[in-house]
Amino acid sequence: MKNTTLMSPRIDAGLLFLRLTGSLLLLYVHGLPKVLNFHQELSRIEDPFGFGPWFSLLPAIIAEVVCPIFIILGPGARLACLPIIGVLLVAMLVVHPQWSIAEGQFGWLLLIIFTTLALTGPGKWRVNMPDKQEFRHGASQ
Repeated sequence: MKNTTLMSPRIDAGLLFLRLTGSLLLLYVHGLPKVLNFHQELSRIEDPFGFGPWFSLLPAIIAEVVCPIFIILGPGARLACLPIIGVLLVAMLVVHPQWSIAEGQFGWLLLIIFTTLALTGPGKWRVNMPDKQEFRHGASQ
């Protein structure tokens, strides 16, 4: 049986690499173009549920810009993966159901990356949030 103490730094390095590369790729390829070309994107974004372009574009921007930043930093990474997974599933199963695996391979790979991170968490190498303070009735300690 292998010593998990020796494997832990490698696992944490792997999770950091997965967080950084997956998030930066999503941000660069999908997120930033949507923000930088917002008005053009409003006119061409698919509206699969009929809510209008604003309500189709805003969740995509949150999932492709805001969530990757949280994933890169680490805190809340598991929770931040959920909107990305949701947007990817809608894109792959509702908006582009006719795509073959080869045509949609980038989306499926992103889905694999962010589902893996949702299952594993960010690892130990992350920005730490301040410790939660315990508040008790009466005098503080």
